[in-house]
Amino acid sequence: MQQREERAALFALLLAKRTAWSKIVEEILDADSVRAVLEKTFRTRNMPCGTEDSPLERAIAKARALLDQCASHGVGVHAFWEDHYPAALREIHEMPPVVFTKGAVAHDRRAVAVVGPRRPSPRGRAIVSGVAEALVERNITVVSGLTAGVDTVAHTAVLRRGGRTVTVLGTGINHYRPRGSRKLQQETAERGMVLSPFLPDTPAARENLTLRTAVMSGYAAATIVVEAGEHSSARAQAHIALRHGRPVIFTQELLANQWAREHSERPGVYVASGIAELVEVVDSILAEATMTADEFIAALETSTFDW
Repeated sequence: MQQREERAALFALLLAKRTAWSKIVEEILDADSVRAVLEKTFRTRNMPCGTEDSPLERAIAKARALLDQCASHGVGVHAFWEDHYPAALREIHEMPPVVFTKGAVAHDRRAVAVVGPRRPSPRGRAIVSGVAEALVERNITVVSGLTAGVDTVAHTAVLRRGGRTVTVLGTGINHYRPRGSRKLQQETAERGMVLSPFLPDTPAARENLTLRTAVMSGYAAATIVVEAGEHSSARAQAHIALRHGRPVIFTQELLANQWAREHSERPGVYVASGIAELVEVVDSILAEATMTADEFIAALETSTFDW
């Protein structure tokens, strides 16, 4: 019961508060209680909190109804303090207070994002399909965003090969965007996982894209950028991934862009001249990312570096 009430208080807070979600997380951690933050928010607005029909209690009642709706529609709810919340998202500044899922929830420690433009070249499509299939062969989860173009090609290739794919939405989980994506989103939920950092009925909006990109970067251990223009969301994800300390892999073709050539000189960026080389880089990154604490200590003890 207490878990449900804390979730309800969180939903009420997200519905009522217009501020960065990272700030909400900080406030909850400082107060050690979602309900306390919610009550403080209503008091700050001089809104009554002490009666059964107060604005606070009405907000919580609305939040409980939303929780019931999630349960009835098979939507998973994962608050940031719960064990089943994606652990990788706790490592990023933009950590959502809650994420919503459909499908099979897994730790996905071996997950790689594949991103690119909505209108990839025929060569780009071929690379994406080949990369996705190669990752499936290594039992690596492929993460993308379900938008037209590279995202759709990546998801489709993974599902065709029977692999696991995770799509991160820029809307609430009850929406299907872009048009025509309903079937692919439903198939991903049946054979992989759909994840959204937004309340279920949140419509598409430009301001959602930055958080969607940050969550995709944070969920994956690395990001592969196949093609990306000067102002594309794929370029933005490369930038955010590096800020998160996540490696970024460029295809050789991407170096036709000035921004990619500049980024290629930064630590954490790898350039692969073909799928075989790209997969070798991924294997190396994931081997390091999934190293256990004992393995890490053993590696230090056998290291020849002068610390």
